[in-house]
Amino acid sequence: MKKWVLILSGVLLFGCEKDADISIDKQEQKLVVDAIIENLQAPVVILTKSIGYLNTVPAAEYANSFVHGAIITLSDGSKTMTLKEYSSKIDSVNKTWYYTIDSSNLVNAIFGAQGKTYQLLIKTGNDQYNASTTIPFLTKKMDSLWWKKAPQNPDSTKVIVISRVADPPGLGNYIRYFTKVNMAPFFPGLASVYDDQLVDGTVYDVQVDRGYDKNEKLKLSNDEFGYYKRGDTVTVKFTNIDKATYDFWRTWEYSYQSNGNPFSSPGKILGNISNNALGNFSGYAVQYKTLIIPK
Repeated sequence: MKKWVLILSGVLLFGCEKDADISIDKQEQKLVVDAIIENLQAPVVILTKSIGYLNTVPAAEYANSFVHGAIITLSDGSKTMTLKEYSSKIDSVNKTWYYTIDSSNLVNAIFGAQGKTYQLLIKTGNDQYNASTTIPFLTKKMDSLWWKKAPQNPDSTKVIVISRVADPPGLGNYIRYFTKVNMAPFFPGLASVYDDQLVDGTVYDVQVDRGYDKNEKLKLSNDEFGYYKRGDTVTVKFTNIDKATYDFWRTWEYSYQSNGNPFSSPGKILGNISNNALGNFSGYAVQYKTLIIPK
């Protein structure tokens, strides 16, 4: 009898199933700011307009998302400069547009320096946006890099990379890392930002997973994920960042990793751009180390 009760319950459950028709409100288009400044480097600012969350992005819509003609100024407390808009080819068809120093007028040019705070002012149309970031001193550093055969992996060509990192005493040392493999660009790790709550004042060894192109579909089950190969030349870009930059990328990566998961907790991405804009102005104190993995 119990068996029939269970079957009947299942029939009733499936019989009550209904198609869910969820209506998503159309959101107001917002300015999206992707701005960085690194020590010894010129600032780079990319401005786009937000695109619907569920939208596909054809080439024409991508091209039309860039914001042109903005007036952007950057100040380091003693100098102020106006950035100039440039374009760069992505491929034979597509371009990306960005703002940086005016190469024809370097009198007031500002390059990133450790220990300095920068103020960004963006004017586009009738709207104005502000942001601030600090390039901290490079106090938390990589001491060394080495490789080992990937554990529990029968493919002898796959390896992992380990870094020894020295964290100075005192909480509040935040980092973000990127990796470059051979001639590919730098990509951030899937989880690229860390604080020092568990490692304060210690020297520790940590696995440096291969960076991941966030434009690709996330495939954590892929046996290539995170590994390097024999013969690779690996460069690690290790950066010290301030708390605001850490909070932005921590919340952004949480949102990215839980995308599409109906059981994940909703979270707000904590950017530092005023006037309800999206994105962040990030400052980086950078250290590089390169490791050649023999074939």
